[in-house]
Amino acid sequence: MTFQGWFLILAFTGILLALTKPVGLWLFALYEGRRTPLHRLLGPVERGFYRLSGINPAEEQGWRRYAVHMLLFNAVLMAFTYAVLRLQGVLPGNPQGLSGVGEHLSFNTAISFTANTNWQSYGGESTMSNLSQMLGLTIHNFLSAATGIALAFALFRGFARREAKTVGNFWADVTRITLYLLLPLCVALTLFYIASGVPQTLAGVVDVQTLEGARQSILLGPVATQEAIKMLGTNGGGFFNANSAHPFENPTALTNFVQMLSIFVIGTGLTWCFGKAVGNPRQGWAILSAMMLLFLAGTAVTYWAEAAGNPVLHHLGVAGGNMEGKEVRFGIAASALFSVVTTAASCGAVNAMHDSFTALGGLVPLFNMQLGEVVVGGVGAGIYGFLLFAILAVFVAGLMVGRTPEYVGKKIEAREVKLAVLAIAVLPLVILGLTALSSVLPQGLAGPLNKGPHGFSEILYAFTSAVANNGSAFAGLTASTPYYDGLLGVAIWLGRFFVIVPMLAIAGSLAAKRHTPESAGSFPTTGGLWVGLLVGIILILGGLTFLPGLALGPIADHLSMIRGQLF
Repeated sequence: MTFQGWFLILAFTGILLALTKPVGLWLFALYEGRRTPLHRLLGPVERGFYRLSGINPAEEQGWRRYAVHMLLFNAVLMAFTYAVLRLQGVLPGNPQGLSGVGEHLSFNTAISFTANTNWQSYGGESTMSNLSQMLGLTIHNFLSAATGIALAFALFRGFARREAKTVGNFWADVTRITLYLLLPLCVALTLFYIASGVPQTLAGVVDVQTLEGARQSILLGPVATQEAIKMLGTNGGGFFNANSAHPFENPTALTNFVQMLSIFVIGTGLTWCFGKAVGNPRQGWAILSAMMLLFLAGTAVTYWAEAAGNPVLHHLGVAGGNMEGKEVRFGIAASALFSVVTTAASCGAVNAMHDSFTALGGLVPLFNMQLGEVVVGGVGAGIYGFLLFAILAVFVAGLMVGRTPEYVGKKIEAREVKLAVLAIAVLPLVILGLTALSSVLPQGLAGPLNKGPHGFSEILYAFTSAVANNGSAFAGLTASTPYYDGLLGVAIWLGRFFVIVPMLAIAGSLAAKRHTPESAGSFPTTGGLWVGLLVGIILILGGLTFLPGLALGPIADHLSMIRGQLF
């Protein structure tokens, strides 16, 4: 570990915290439906969309109607993307003449991008045409991210409103988030990436002569636009197979730093927005403090593990940290930080191959996802997932003080606790169940590249990434098979929408309740004790649930490594 490495981590954290309130203010304006400086330019577009679609943005929806509209919207988008991919060979915008995508891969990809997961069982540059990348995938990156933020707004309204029957208007929320937040920020980021050397062209390939005199075909495409929303919307799907390790997606140390900030900035801004929505910004800062403690602890462990390297190589006289699978233009510190950022959020972009990390270095990204993607988390999904844990934490606190649990002025009763447990239980049930199944079936065992605990980690990582809507891969699993494409697609759908529906039911239940003023007997939810309780609940639930799986995978892999046994 070096001074420069720690300075990078601290500088990233400091800049992120400085951006939290400004971004939170912008999000709060959209949450309330207030005008922004961009309304003068984009307001006619918003009103035109409402007229064209027959939507009344002032008409509020109950949680059931909000959920049904959200589910139908995503189902239609998934079917549309599936059709685009299957018909790719006969559609325009295909300069390489690529054929249509196969049935099981189209199924997996359509679900993956609909659910903001962006799991990729393919190499983008050799499988997807420019039209498929733009129309089938990049559009999803906007709308799946906007859906996540809209759902977070619905839960915020559940906590903030008093004796109300509605939680907002899904169509108005998605439209405003897309037009006034994601689109303008992505325009600015796209221009930055183009200026930094990221391609943005409809050309498919360019032939060049190398310094050795050979001819080489270099694949191009509309990369910068996808790169911007890929990071900002915590989508993570790469235009190229190497993702953000590819120099056309992530050419410099500066673009790498900006990409990491893009992944986190909306998620941290939503914590401040929540505090403002419930009338107490300290509530938002308390949530962010718990998130940052988990994030910095994970970063420290990963950086230490990768800087320490492999003891087997040390015995052979090879000094230095673990540079396998990492780009020399980023190095160990930036690669370790990126791996924690992208898995603490449900992004899934990678600038290094996690399969090549040390066992403990790979454990942290895996554990981040198993915690439910709540360490900042995906745009919207992170904060509403975290609030589910907050409901459980305040329930435990209420038991300790002998009072009815209360959180930000709302009594937490049996209905909310049961729904929160139901939503949180989806991850371990699906992850561990499908991992166990794939660890014994021949179709599942045909996927891992490695044997032993490392091979088990590859299977466990794949289903964790899918169910947690992350999309990153260990890079050692051959997932482009009917078995894995189908099973991972189902896992992605369950991990996304079987959490959302109970969460919206909680929002509706809370919105209908009266506000309970804080009293001397209320458990404080803004101080250090509350932050510690939140972190403890998250770690205990994650640790107790997934520790056996981690013991069979990365922990066993680490113990084998220090004994000199490699897989």
